This record gives sequence, C-alpha cells and structure tokens, in this order.
Amino acid sequence: MAGAVGLAGIPLRDVEAIFFDAGNTLVGIDVALLAERLDARGVHTTPGRVARAEAAARPAVSRRLEGGVSSEARDTFAFYLRRALDHLGPATGGRSAADLDALAADLATELKTQVPTRRLWSRVLPGVPGALAALRSEGLRLVVVSNSDGTIARGLDEAGLGGLLDAVVDSAVVGVEKPDPRIFAIALEHAGSRAGRTVHVGDLHAVDVLGARAAGVHGVLLDPHGDWDGFECPKVVDVAALADAIVAARRAG
Repeated sequence: MAGAVGLAGIPLRDVEAIFFDAGNTLVGIDVALLAERLDARGVHTTPGRVARAEAAARPAVSRRLEGGVSSEARDTFAFYLRRALDHLGPATGGRSAADLDALAADLATELKTQVPTRRLWSRVLPGVPGALAALRSEGLRLVVVSNSDGTIARGLDEAGLGGLLDAVVDSAVVGVEKPDPRIFAIALEHAGSRAGRTVHVGDLHAVDVLGARAAGVHGVLLDPHGDWDGFECPKVVDVAALADAIVAARRAG
C-alpha cells in the first residue's frame, strides 16, 4: 500500500479527522527567499540546498524543544537557522562557529521583523492540495493545529488552502501551544472527532508527535529524507503519502 510504511498501529480505515501542522507540513518556509538573504551575507547556495539543509536541521530543533522551549521564540528560530547552516557545509565558506552563530541570529531578527509570517511560510508543498482534496472527498474533517502568531488562517487562505480545511487552530488565538494537549482538545471539538480516531501529522517530534500522543491522538512524523533515526513513531515522507494510505485503507474496507 503506497505510503503505509511506518503507519502500523493506526486504524487508518476508521480515521474520522486529520490534524495538520502548518509550517513545513502544508506550507514550507520560502527557501528561495532564504537563499537570497544568505547570498547577501556571502553564503552562496541554492533554494534546493537550503530546503535540504533546513529539513536536516529539524531533529536538532526537536531535541531543543523537548526542554520546554517555545517553538515560537525568536531564539528557537535562530537555532533552527543555525543548524541549517551546519548542513550547508562548504557554502558557509569556512566561517567559525561564532561567526555562524552571529549570522543566524542576525538573519532570524531580519526575517522576524521584516517578513510577515504568512509570507515567510508561503510555499505550498508538493502534493498538498491534491491530498487535502482526496481526504475531504472521503468525508474526513481536516483541521490545522499550528503554533503561530495569529496569522496562519489568513496565510493558508492566501496560499489557496483555506477552502480545503474545516478549521484552523492557531496557538496565538487560543492561548496554548503544542505540545500542550489542550490545543489538541480544542481541535477535537472543532472536528467533532474522537481522539483515538484522529491523526495529527507534523514535522517536529517534540511538539507534533508527543503533543498528539498526550491528547490521545495518533501522531505521525514527516520524514522526507530519513533524518529521524532513533525517533520511534509512525513516519511518512509527506502529506500525500499519508493521504494515499488512509484513502486506500478506507476503500479496501
């Protein structure tokens, strides 16, 4: 079954609702913009290499968040960029660790203060619109559960995805953020679904998988490149793979 690898233990054909993280799940960070800003700082790379580097940085970010740090803190964003720089290798030009720390902090400040969140996270990821449409055609309720700054619903509308969703739960709006199980409880109310028949998919183990589990929801981790060795949980390469698995299970009866 396409996309089903790693989903053992989840009752796919009985799923009532799917919850989605937003950033790096439905919409990706604008890697072309990042490449442009890095180029201005003497780090010459390509959007494709930036995309691969930021994906490789996610496990380190997740480990940091396990300590209770907010995923929305500016320091967390700077840490994410710093770990991505580690994975750009020679493109950083042999800069010292201290220089890379300063570069990441400067870039994080610039992006946070000059680029609206909905602009920075505006790249609709491959296969997402079709996956959402396929899941809706099966009668599933689709809800975004995102740590954000109050603008994610507008951003998803501007990206053309809002009409494919039943609700958006933004941490800044509801006053609680993942991994706190209360944000998933709010999403369950919106979906009208049971926790044991709901799946949440996202890109960070510490907030998405552990948060979902704490609420009794099935957590699935996005692992497009095999970067998450040692993290024991259901994994898929992308949202389309998860949708394919659920649709196939439901139609198999």
